[in-house]
Amino acid sequence: MTSLASFRDEFPVSRTHIFLNHAGVAPTSTRVVRAVHRFMDSIAREGRPDFDAWESVAQDCRERFARLIGCEADEVAFVRNTSHGLSLLASGLDWRPGDRVAAAASVEYPSNVYPWMDLDRRGIAALDLIPVDEHGTVTVEAAERALGPDTRVLAVSSAQYATGAVTDLAGLGRLCRERGVLLCVDGIQTVGALPIDVREAGVHFLSADSHKWMLGMMGIGAVFVDRSVVGRIHPPLLGWRSTTDAFNFDRVHFELLDHAGRYEEGSLAYPLIAGFGAALELLEEAGISAIAGHVCALVADLGERLERLGCVATPDAGSRRHILTFRHPGVDNETLLAGLERAGVVASLRRARIRVAPHLYNTHEEMRRVADAVGALLPANVG
Repeated sequence: MTSLASFRDEFPVSRTHIFLNHAGVAPTSTRVVRAVHRFMDSIAREGRPDFDAWESVAQDCRERFARLIGCEADEVAFVRNTSHGLSLLASGLDWRPGDRVAAAASVEYPSNVYPWMDLDRRGIAALDLIPVDEHGTVTVEAAERALGPDTRVLAVSSAQYATGAVTDLAGLGRLCRERGVLLCVDGIQTVGALPIDVREAGVHFLSADSHKWMLGMMGIGAVFVDRSVVGRIHPPLLGWRSTTDAFNFDRVHFELLDHAGRYEEGSLAYPLIAGFGAALELLEEAGISAIAGHVCALVADLGERLERLGCVATPDAGSRRHILTFRHPGVDNETLLAGLERAGVVASLRRARIRVAPHLYNTHEEMRRVADAVGALLPANVG
């Protein structure tokens, strides 16, 4: 692992802004830009494909993602985004009459709601709504009450996008094993920020785009499909790459791969994968445990400062991790967000709260400056 401070220079945004919206669309690093440029430049200059080299880039990226989440490389497939990955499961699972899906539709990001709503409306699988606790997350107890004898899938987020509340995946995984239910996870709000081991947690399916906490880019992500369930999820899209003799174009041999590669139906987005791989390389160099410790310390620091200013911050200090949301009873959210923007702070507004989400290159000095910017907007300091 390398000192996290050494990575700051790889993020030009840090020279002009205090960027705290990694739970939205994150800025990428100069190494990602270089990786994509090298790939495109080689195409422009050479004008012919080198599939062996391209496949090597893709395999390297798969292996890095697999190490990040604790699975094998052949359990990883590339997807366009988190929604794409989740829809693979919703569209491809071998649904049976009477099957049901449990999800907390009231708090989930739409990507983890609409595929299940669609199944419900089309009569393929009924959707059961899970009530959430005061933190806006799915507890093991709530999930246990929602799961019935016909529940086939429990769909949750690893952390809630609007509040930052982190889900007890290990607890849900144990519950799903006991009930014979598939655990499907929208992992985009923790992968790259907090450690996760899908095998240990009992996750069967996880999808995550690279453009948030993995510090990659839009349009490329990855999906994990546990090898034990691959045979039950038929690829909704099929093409030459889905098969066992993919690069033999002169032979028609329709035999699906027995691993996650079956979900990559055609030519890969190699330039984006090159960038994704470079982003994962950076995370691996930094070390996910070090990143998590640093990010959580920044959030704790900022949370304490904001609460001293009279802000209402969530999640509460006992369950606060990598994302913080806050409001102030004396200042409306739009005023707070506009004031932060004038101070060079990039945050977001989610469900009537300001959301802040730092990463490995942010500093405690920046947290002080953010709190100072909020303090300057409070009624006693205005006018």
